[in-house]
Amino acid sequence: MKQQIILSGLGGQGVLFATKILAETAVRSGYRVLVSETHGMAQRGGNVISHLKVFSVDKGGQDIFFSPLIKPGKADVLIAFHPESASLHRHFLKQGGKLVCNDGERFDATSSACNLGNPLLANIITVGYAAAKRVLFCGIEDIKSFLRNMGGSRMQQNLRALEEGARLAGIV
Repeated sequence: MKQQIILSGLGGQGVLFATKILAETAVRSGYRVLVSETHGMAQRGGNVISHLKVFSVDKGGQDIFFSPLIKPGKADVLIAFHPESASLHRHFLKQGGKLVCNDGERFDATSSACNLGNPLLANIITVGYAAAKRVLFCGIEDIKSFLRNMGGSRMQQNLRALEEGARLAGIV
């Protein structure tokens, strides 16, 4: 199994937290992970991009990937937390790759997050949507398990947001 995922959004949209959730979920599921993040102008609302490679070792015990960066045209999935991020990083998607974009048309994680009382939950809603649509290496239950294990004061909020993403995907 191997999957190359680009996560992209504007500063303040939780790209790094979403990447951490997926990376940790992969590790807990027994996969190997490579991650690279570019923060750039994140503190000023600029673009943030994460490269996430999730894989099993090959039959000879060798790693499949040696670099965390995903080459243009090679990503299996692009998760865009903002429409601008989709247009900016679409070139990373391979032919037949899957785009999950919080654009208000396919689905609107931002409005749903506001309805839950916290606009910062849009990233978790988007990850939940992607997992429920089965475009990720893991399912929604795998991510829920990680969030429960992680705990913290926002655990219930994050679980609700994940379930909202599944609802928006038509799964719940």
